Amino acid sequence: MKNAIIYTIIFAAIQIVVSFGVQGAYVLIYGPEAKLDAVGMIITMAVFSVAVMALFLLTKWAEVSRHWVRTRPWAVLFWCVMAALGVIVPSTWLQEQLPELPNMMEAEFALILKERMGYFVVGLLAPLAEELVFRGAVLRALLRWHKNAWVGIAISAALFALIHMNPAQMPHAFLVGLLLGWMYYRTDSIIPGVVFHWVNNTVAYVLYNIYPDPSLKLADILGGEQSVWLALGFSLLIFLPALFQMNLRLKK
Repeated sequence: MKNAIIYTIIFAAIQIVVSFGVQGAYVLIYGPEAKLDAVGMIITMAVFSVAVMALFLLTKWAEVSRHWVRTRPWAVLFWCVMAALGVIVPSTWLQEQLPELPNMMEAEFALILKERMGYFVVGLLAPLAEELVFRGAVLRALLRWHKNAWVGIAISAALFALIHMNPAQMPHAFLVGLLLGWMYYRTDSIIPGVVFHWVNNTVAYVLYNIYPDPSLKLADILGGEQSVWLALGFSLLIFLPALFQMNLRLKK
C-alpha cells in the first residue's frame, strides 16, 4: 500500500515540477506576464509523460515485458477496442445523471484538444504513461499487498481518479480505472489497458473537435431523449458482448 501511495505522489510531483519548469521557461523567454498557451501546455504534457515513463522504467517500479504480446492476443485487443467504444455513451449518460461537478481543467483541455499536436499527448503519450504508472506500478504493488484483487483494483482506480485533479473527470476515471485494473489483473500486462485507454482518449479528442461546446448533452447531440435511449441500448449491445469475450480470453 505504501509503495502505491509513493508512486502516486511521485507521479503528481513530476507533473507539478514540469509545469513550473515550462512556465518558468515561458517567463524567461516572453516576460513576467507570460502564460502558457496551447503549445506550452502540449510541451508540458509531453515532457511530463516522457519523464514519468523514463523514471518508472529505469527504476523498475514498473516492468514491461513482451511475454503477453508474444501470445498474439489480437482477438483480445479487438474486444478491448469494442469495449472502449461501447462504454462511451453509457459512461457519459451516467455522468449526466450525477450532480454537476466543477470542471477545473476545461479551459486547459480546450486549448490542447483543438490542436493537432494535442492528440499526440492526449491520445498517445497519456495512455502509455498513465497505464505504466497506475496499472504497471501502483496496481502491481497493491496486488502484492492485499490478497483480494478487487481491493487493490478499487484503490488503484480511486487514485487514478484523484490524480486527474478535476472533479468533472473523476467519476468516469474511477469507473474506467476499475475496468483497466481488472484487465491488468487478468493479463499481468498493461497492453490491453493502453489500447482501451488510447481508444477512449482518441474518441474524446475527435468528439471535442466535432462538438466543442462542453455544455452539450447527449440529447442535444443525438437529437432527443428517445435517441439517447436507443444509443444506450446499442452501446450496451457492443460493451456487454465485448466484456463477455474479454472475460473468456484475458489470460496471463
